[in-house]
Amino acid sequence: MFSILKPYIFSLDPEVAHDLAIKSLRLNVIPKSVFNVENEELLETKLFNESIPNPIGLAAGFDKSAEVYNSLFKIGYGFIEVGTVTPRRQLGNTKPRVFRLEKDQALINRLGFNNHGSEIVSKRISENSPNGFLGINIGPNKDTINKEEDYYECLAKLAKYAGYLTINISSPNTEGLRNFHDYKELEKLLTGINKIKKDNNITKPLAVKLSPDLENNEPNYLIELIGKYKIEGIIVSNTTDSNRENLLDSQKNEKGGLSGQPLKDISTNLIKKFFRETKGKIKIIGVGGVDSGKSAFEKICAGADAVQLYTGMVYKGPGIVKEMKKELISILKKEKIKNISQAVGINT
Repeated sequence: MFSILKPYIFSLDPEVAHDLAIKSLRLNVIPKSVFNVENEELLETKLFNESIPNPIGLAAGFDKSAEVYNSLFKIGYGFIEVGTVTPRRQLGNTKPRVFRLEKDQALINRLGFNNHGSEIVSKRISENSPNGFLGINIGPNKDTINKEEDYYECLAKLAKYAGYLTINISSPNTEGLRNFHDYKELEKLLTGINKIKKDNNITKPLAVKLSPDLENNEPNYLIELIGKYKIEGIIVSNTTDSNRENLLDSQKNEKGGLSGQPLKDISTNLIKKFFRETKGKIKIIGVGGVDSGKSAFEKICAGADAVQLYTGMVYKGPGIVKEMKKELISILKKEKIKNISQAVGINT
């Protein structure tokens, strides 16, 4: 069905197409059985000590304001991450701000954390219990001077509704956000986060979402701080604002974060580095160019406990998860691997 509709969908502005998708999913009429596959028990695994039916997750950025996560669970995702959620409602940057790079199977976005805000999101989730493992991605409002305070506010307000929370320090579309990759800035942020956790008795696991545009020494001290402050996971990685020179599409120089196929090898190589350095003690969620069972398996073999996608669904439609699960199961049978968790890090 998606292949029939794709020419029409791609004739629309990307944000118009996205809004139509959200409106359709709000109807929540998807029959879950359509997306089931045989032998899915081979894909059952754990993420932050929570059992999930498969390691394929939807990355933050699609369901920004927690409107349609239960419809997305029906499509077959093993876990969903909503957000990025900021303390106050935010419209984001000026349109147009999303661009399809069809020749490169990529997207560029400069959305700027557009979302309905933490108050509405918390109310929404409280009134509509998640039917699966739900992560909430949090970040600061654009005009906040002391951005760490916004993380603390979101953490305190949203923790009770989340299976896990992601501290997003890596979007290239909020000025100054990536400064939190600096040792002192990140240490200050994580110190404050641990205080909020203690003061509010928050026990939910935390992940930090990292930039792919890291300098040579950055992974080492990031690992040190993540271990020191007992952060349970890292997401590798967010979009890149570099790596444009080999792209083919005429829109390749639009300002914003690049996602999709051009990010695939960059993120996989970073996953390998982080897995080797952490020796599997910190959960890794792999993101970037995941659009097939094969690409998911590559990231898992590099050290990812689970993967996330977004751009892949834009190009291949909602049926992508079912096809990925079928391909992953086929790979596991061929490689005589009894469960997907046994493949984590086998190529490092």
